Amino acid sequence: MTLKVLQHFINGEYVSAKGDSTFDLVSPVDGKVYAKSPNATDAEIDAAYAAAREAFKIWGRSTPSTRQKALLKLADAVESNAQRLIDAQSTCTGQLKHMIASEEINGSVDQIRFFAGAARLLEGCSTGEYLDGLTSSIRREPLGVVGQVTPWNYPLMMAVWKIAPALAAGNTVVLKPSDTTPQSTLILAELAAPFFPKGAFNVVLGKAEVGSKLVSHKTPALVSITGSVRAGIAVATCAAANLTRSHLELGGKAPVLIFEDADIDKAVESITLAGFFNAGQDCTSATRVVVSEAVHDKFLSKLVDSAKKTRFGEPDDKDALYGPLNNANQMKHVKSFFEKLPPHAKVECGGKQANRPGFYFEPTVISGLKQQDDAIQNEIFGPVITVQTFKDEADAIEKANGVEFGLASSVWTKDHARATRLSRDLDFGTVWINTHIPITAEMPHGGFKHSGYGKDLSTYGLEDYTRIKHVMSSNN
Repeated sequence: MTLKVLQHFINGEYVSAKGDSTFDLVSPVDGKVYAKSPNATDAEIDAAYAAAREAFKIWGRSTPSTRQKALLKLADAVESNAQRLIDAQSTCTGQLKHMIASEEINGSVDQIRFFAGAARLLEGCSTGEYLDGLTSSIRREPLGVVGQVTPWNYPLMMAVWKIAPALAAGNTVVLKPSDTTPQSTLILAELAAPFFPKGAFNVVLGKAEVGSKLVSHKTPALVSITGSVRAGIAVATCAAANLTRSHLELGGKAPVLIFEDADIDKAVESITLAGFFNAGQDCTSATRVVVSEAVHDKFLSKLVDSAKKTRFGEPDDKDALYGPLNNANQMKHVKSFFEKLPPHAKVECGGKQANRPGFYFEPTVISGLKQQDDAIQNEIFGPVITVQTFKDEADAIEKANGVEFGLASSVWTKDHARATRLSRDLDFGTVWINTHIPITAEMPHGGFKHSGYGKDLSTYGLEDYTRIKHVMSSNN
């Protein structure tokens, strides 16, 4: 059987690969090869950037209302092509189709519509006389062409998080999706093509070396990645060589602080969902629980019981909570934490690959870990929840902040004053109180420390794709 070879999307159309380098696309559900993807050549990357430069001559001068209308039409197209996107993405990721529909399709449509409106609300200082005889005004302008790299955990939604603010601000885009999950992004570009100038949104395919060439290219005014810390450092290093702006949304190790007055049943229910959702393949997953010694045993018992009842399944399973890990390398990565667990750690449940085809890992809870243990300090990115204890509020804050990541966190308490103090003291870009993982397009998403810099979503995310120009004129 001849396998389908995917194509790049450049200058408004699918383009057959010019190079000979291809690689297999493997289904996470059964481990079988279902298609092939090309590695973009230097010439194809150049062509994509050339198309984006030409498109920027038009799109960069477009009015906010023009950009709004185009984005609203794209949102409608995504909504009306939902099933096509769901089927394509579940093939790549093994994700549950009901999860893609509720989270990625609905979320993406909402976020595109948000940025459509935000395109008309860019702000700056008021025009006025700040020096006698001189009038100053602020122009907020698009940057130009931007290069973007997206991950495999939420392929469609992460592409939307990149392209929607970039296009809303008047930029044009060259994007490389993850090598394992390109298909929904290609469809997104296809759906966008009728509403934007040719070349406004281009997709090139390939492995990590293609991403490296994309971000080290001299054309982009900004390069943006959602990915690992290692990948983010590589992008920032490449960008620095050309003094290119970089926008990094990287890993996380979210602490979940459970105080003695917390609603334990609500916390367990929410943490089970937020920890195992999408097989734990989420930078904000509730996978690092730090619980008061006073309620540790009660909480752990209930969490383990909940984990044992958690189901994983294939894409069409409407009753499952999560699907497989995305790829063989990720399975190897998750397993590596169990190969080096210290003697004081206890695997309360799970801890191994499921005995079935594909890259499924059992829902897992680990107790007894210490702060400097690898499973506490580093991102597992799998359906694995660790449980530590704290003695008092100061100890909770120290353990929560005692990692290199700073993306997200949550606090579970009925004490309003305590929640307020902790929202100040926790060194994370998001602090949830008595909940964990909800996002909304109006609020920023982004972290501190090794979780990167720059914001996705919200008007703050839109502003990251603009530049500010001061214009001063004489009144004489």
